Amino acid sequence: MVQSVKDKYWLKSGLLNIFQNFSGVFFGFASFYFLVRLLTKHDFGVWTLFMSVATILETTRSGLIQNALIKFISSSEKSEHGKIISASFMISGGITLFCISLCLGFGHWLAGIWNSSELTAMLYVYSLLFLLTGILTQFNSIEQANLQFSGVVITNLIRQIIFFSYVLGSFFIGYQTSLMQLIYVQIFSVLVCIFVSYFHVKKFLNVSLRFYTGYINKLINYGKYAFGTSVSSILSGTIDQMMLGALLSPAASGAYNIAIRITNLVDIPTNAVATVVFPQSAKRMEAEGPDAIRYLYEKSVGTILAILIPGLIILYFLSGYVVHFIAGEKFADSVPLLKVTLFYCLFIPYGRQFGTILDSIGETKTTFIIVFLTAAMNLILNYYFILTFGVMGAAYATLISNCAGFVVAQIILKRKLNVNVLHTFIYAYRFYPELYAKYINKIKTK
Repeated sequence: MVQSVKDKYWLKSGLLNIFQNFSGVFFGFASFYFLVRLLTKHDFGVWTLFMSVATILETTRSGLIQNALIKFISSSEKSEHGKIISASFMISGGITLFCISLCLGFGHWLAGIWNSSELTAMLYVYSLLFLLTGILTQFNSIEQANLQFSGVVITNLIRQIIFFSYVLGSFFIGYQTSLMQLIYVQIFSVLVCIFVSYFHVKKFLNVSLRFYTGYINKLINYGKYAFGTSVSSILSGTIDQMMLGALLSPAASGAYNIAIRITNLVDIPTNAVATVVFPQSAKRMEAEGPDAIRYLYEKSVGTILAILIPGLIILYFLSGYVVHFIAGEKFADSVPLLKVTLFYCLFIPYGRQFGTILDSIGETKTTFIIVFLTAAMNLILNYYFILTFGVMGAAYATLISNCAGFVVAQIILKRKLNVNVLHTFIYAYRFYPELYAKYINKIKTK
């Protein structure tokens, strides 16, 4: 009976999160498909750089509180949940105001570095959007901490559909949208999502204006390394695009972004499984110990690889057709970039689950150090490789830094949890037969 409940959790939660990630990437791609045809190469490059800044700021905030909130709610008594949620709101408010001050103070400076005068006003208006997404992120984190995902899936879907509808409508009626108007549409979509999310999370909301100093300190102490990890990770993923914009041009950053967007397709199962694994691993560490955590890592990575590898092979051999279909002839220089970026996609499941597992057992400092060193290596390599090889240098630098991070992470997992990297391939090999036997065959029998 207990096993049946666990299977239902994994199946339901996994399917919901795979749907969420798939729908997000689908609508993101669909919006991008028309947006890249609406905007000039320069404007699309500016939009890419703007989104890089926005992603860093969003990750900075969520990295400080999201995993900490999930960790403490998942492993604490229900009577303490209100204090934990209140403390997380206080921290979120503080980091939001800090990030908004950065936008207002350094927007003009960034616009000068990237030769994009319109970026200043865009970052000013983004401050309002950042304030609103802070509320939405809190609601989603609270729901996820209580092992429920429906509201998260619905709000993400609504946000994507609203933005896509605007871009699609602009394309078909021939309306020349501005970059600023794209931000206004995002503000509207987040307002709608906050309203919807509230009705999903209100049963868990127990917030007061009291300062629960004890939990504030606990959340910060736990989250500070997860915060550093998230920021380092997102910098590692966006520094190549930002340096291309500074060292070459916004158009070069846009071309590289084409390849990154295509490889994001294969990141769907990684994100979905990580979302489900984190709260479960936090609980299992308390109840079952390290052996259960080792199994979770090997099994989850194997599952992701089984889904990932076929897609990578198809994308590699059809890369020219894919880029032409998605972005058109003007981004033909993205084809060789895509072929290189597909290789380091193989390391993404290992790195993502490494961070998820170590964070769940309290080893956030270790995760932070590894991700920070990988990001620093990526930064240095990007600088020299871009100057030497041009746009291709960014792809080479990211591939090398991901390989190095993978090796170090596996050594640490072997020492701490006795993880065997070969087991991930065994679980990958068994995935489809098990899927058929456990679910598909049972449905046929019934």
